Amino acid sequence: MRVPLSWLREYVDVASDATAEDILESLVTVGFEEEEIHRFEVSGPVVVGQVLSFDAEPQSNGKTIRWCQVDVGEAEPRGIVCGASNFAVGDKVVVTLPGAVLPGPFPIAARKTYGHVSDGMIASARELGLGDEHDGILILSSLGIDAPVGTDAIELLGLDDVAVEINVTPDRGYAFSIRGVAREYAHATGADFRDPAEHEWSEVEPGTGFPISVDAVPLRDTPAVQEFVVRVVRDVDPSRPTPPWMVARLSLAGIRSLGVLIDITNYVMLELGNPIHGYDLDKLAGGITVRRAQHGEKMKTLDGQERTLHVEDLLITDDSGPIGLAGVMGGSRTEMGDQTRNVLIEAAIFDPISIARSARRHKLPSEASKRFERGVDPLVPFVAARRVADLMVELAGGRIDETGGALFSDVSIDGIELPAEFVPGLIGVDYTDEEIVDALETIGAEVTETSDGWQVIPPSWRPDLTDKWTLAEEVARIHGLDRIPAVLPTPPSGRGLTVLQQGRRRVSNALAAAGLVETPAFPFTTEAHNDMHGSASGEHLPSIKLANPLDGQAPFLRRSLIPGLLQIAHRNIARGLTDLAIFETGAVFLPEPGVAYGTDEVPPLGERPSDETLAALNASIPPQPRHIAALFTGNVVARQPGRAAEAFGLSDALDAVRVIAVASGVEIDVVQGQRAALHPGRTGVLSVNGTEVGYVGELHPKVAADADLPGRAVVLELDLDGVLKSAGTRVVAESLSTYPAATQDVSLVVPASVTAGDLRAALVEGAGELLESLRLVDDYRGEGIAEGEKSLTFALRFRAADRTLTAAEATEAKLAGVAVASDRFGATLRE
Repeated sequence: MRVPLSWLREYVDVASDATAEDILESLVTVGFEEEEIHRFEVSGPVVVGQVLSFDAEPQSNGKTIRWCQVDVGEAEPRGIVCGASNFAVGDKVVVTLPGAVLPGPFPIAARKTYGHVSDGMIASARELGLGDEHDGILILSSLGIDAPVGTDAIELLGLDDVAVEINVTPDRGYAFSIRGVAREYAHATGADFRDPAEHEWSEVEPGTGFPISVDAVPLRDTPAVQEFVVRVVRDVDPSRPTPPWMVARLSLAGIRSLGVLIDITNYVMLELGNPIHGYDLDKLAGGITVRRAQHGEKMKTLDGQERTLHVEDLLITDDSGPIGLAGVMGGSRTEMGDQTRNVLIEAAIFDPISIARSARRHKLPSEASKRFERGVDPLVPFVAARRVADLMVELAGGRIDETGGALFSDVSIDGIELPAEFVPGLIGVDYTDEEIVDALETIGAEVTETSDGWQVIPPSWRPDLTDKWTLAEEVARIHGLDRIPAVLPTPPSGRGLTVLQQGRRRVSNALAAAGLVETPAFPFTTEAHNDMHGSASGEHLPSIKLANPLDGQAPFLRRSLIPGLLQIAHRNIARGLTDLAIFETGAVFLPEPGVAYGTDEVPPLGERPSDETLAALNASIPPQPRHIAALFTGNVVARQPGRAAEAFGLSDALDAVRVIAVASGVEIDVVQGQRAALHPGRTGVLSVNGTEVGYVGELHPKVAADADLPGRAVVLELDLDGVLKSAGTRVVAESLSTYPAATQDVSLVVPASVTAGDLRAALVEGAGELLESLRLVDDYRGEGIAEGEKSLTFALRFRAADRTLTAAEATEAKLAGVAVASDRFGATLRE
């Protein structure tokens, strides 16, 4: 809301030396956020001048200019070249002298043009920033102004005014008016406030005889039309100019001048906060009926567009059909124009929900709808209609007719019970009873004392005050939010990150240190992706579908993190980032078959739910374990001199699994398995202590192609919460032995069907506690190895914690492992 200061001063006492910054500072103290300060981009010298004479001089380009002699209050007249021809000798005009600056910025200087030195410029309204009129210069007599020559025209035309702009939140619609802001400024400073809406009924009572009816079904409990007032003004002259002071105020408020009749309606809307509409009375057919639109009905609005109406749209109609989209925009057929002589003024209160829906449905936000959808004071329409009529009489030469009409109901506002101790207890400030009552009466509420507090009836212009919490907020606002103490809560001892939270952070940090990049994704996906990536065999599993999804094409909550990583990989590859090692930790949603989730039982606001309520709410949501997943694609080593490029492969994913295992404090076993979305034969099942916790493998080529990945991709996913829980509450680092290690290799020939993981487990079991580490270093199938067999070579490292091992001890431990492998798989030492 932009508030011109000259206008604000009409209704509240503002110190004469108060600056725009001072006023913004005061409004901030009562809860408004400051935005900008707006000024006319005009600086002097700009004065009143009088045309003494002129010579018309035709030019070779077909244009005729006037070489004018203009009296500007100096010893000698100034010679000025002017291209306009709408003035005569003796007219008083606005002259911008050298040194002045007009909007643009456009500096004025003496300059040679058309064979003369023009010592200034005679200005038009548009050049001064007072409107769009540019057909001719501004003649002051046409505005009813007769000021002495040499008078400062900036002050005369209101160009020295300034406006402050504040951000008005949706719950404070009353502040979309000069009346509302003036009242708030009075609250902030204690200045005297003069309410422009205070009038006796006899002053604002409309006439009778104009037929009005309402035939609109309410969308809710609130009636479609709460009040509807019309007045008639006859014999107006729409050709009269809008006074400069009104144009200046409208301009600073962000509304351009459109002619005196429309300017008056806009002016009163800004002043009182009640949108007003004027109709050309001679274009109306019969009376006015407010109703809902019929199916397929159309109308042309003031912006020239023909709109197909919705059956919920609230319309203003006459006997010929729609003449206005109620509370949003009028119709073009009854628009006031240059030929208007008689005006019907309408001031109404419409259902905010209807207006908000119509404005959004037709993508037609307007100053009127902005106010109606936030709530308009139901006691102001009669005053607003009379104010418009009076201004049309004063500025457009009209006369108020006794014809009029009104439909209205009694305004009833329910009282709110406010316990005496509620406000101090909620806000945390020891307000006295007098302070609470004073604050509420200051905002216009009626306060009646009761046995345990007060009954408060909010003012009619504050529909946002609906309960004791909003009243408490008003007390805090009026007495200053700076009184609320800033207290840093003391956390109880022994709290902090849980064991699971510490483990998740440790694992994420370890993967990041290993060179992977964490890339959080949205948890939304399709049912097909859930079936493909969320199960081992691709069978259909239950998924949670959102009732109101952000994306209608992805309405399900994910069962796996892989689909999100595929989307991130595709987005990065499309931008030229082809070498990726990315991971995510996040929740997946795993509903149990046959269990219905969700609840319609919403606990009441303002009080802590009981343990039973919280338990019921927790039971209404599916299990949400946190998983960790990673994706590798492209090259792990880029091509460089002397070295070929190395693509990411399964070994890189297995290394990431080992990093997760070390950070979690567990040992993760890998055995060959199957997964619906992974390449057969290149998939591993991950387990901890015999319990499956995830998988690792190469993405199936078809799945990779569907995800628009240009090459191979390797993925892994684990139930991170399950892994961390299996590790226990503590991860203990192993002690480093000071004794040297003994290393040996062993090559075993086994049937090709025996997996390296199973053979490794047998060696570990047999070698005993002296074995420190064991890793596969070779898998050979070729000459010297029988058909259907393979040779697996392992590197073993032995170490004792209390002594240096001998070669014999290491060999004995190795052979013990070989013996177990021989008994279990028929393994033989390779010769």
